[in-house]
Amino acid sequence: MKNTGIILLAAGGSSRMGSPKQLLLFEGKTLLEKIIDISLNVFEKENIILVLGSEHEKIESSIQGKNISICINTNWKSGMASSINLGLKTLLLKFSEMEKCFISVCDQPYLNSDVFVEMINIFKTSKKEIAVAKYAETLGVPALFSKKYFEELIQLQGEQGAKKIILQNSDDVAVFEFEKGAIDIDTPSDYDNLKLNK
Repeated sequence: MKNTGIILLAAGGSSRMGSPKQLLLFEGKTLLEKIIDISLNVFEKENIILVLGSEHEKIESSIQGKNISICINTNWKSGMASSINLGLKTLLLKFSEMEKCFISVCDQPYLNSDVFVEMINIFKTSKKEIAVAKYAETLGVPALFSKKYFEELIQLQGEQGAKKIILQNSDDVAVFEFEKGAIDIDTPSDYDNLKLNK
């Protein structure tokens, strides 16, 4: 994965949860620790960037020793676009030879290393410039973009996530079926269901 980076988006305020969902425990680790460890299994550590925002000091102190780069989005309330923008710009500064980049989140508890590996394989074999996960009749993260789309990602604004670019370039998108990607944690009841069904 030498020419592949990953941006881990974890800046949101978890307003519906009432506390930082990044710190929820699942299978003996916080959700944030889980995605960091998965990323370290697949990517070079210097090619990983974690974007924090809300309660960043508390969250950052929970992952000391993970040895990945962290950037703080002070503008996180403006929406996901600002975190994508900051993460990608920061990664490009330290990893100028990056050819493609994943965007991922921390609240998909069933995300694992195999998903990233399979998506890279699909990206290569399909000859498409974008690869995305599909679940619950939607296309979403993790999403992998070639550098062809880096400038468009940086231009996103407000609440716009990468889905805008995916939908605008649907003929250039390869799809990975990831049914369990539909399970994400936004509310206390989501978390209760996760613990009951694991």
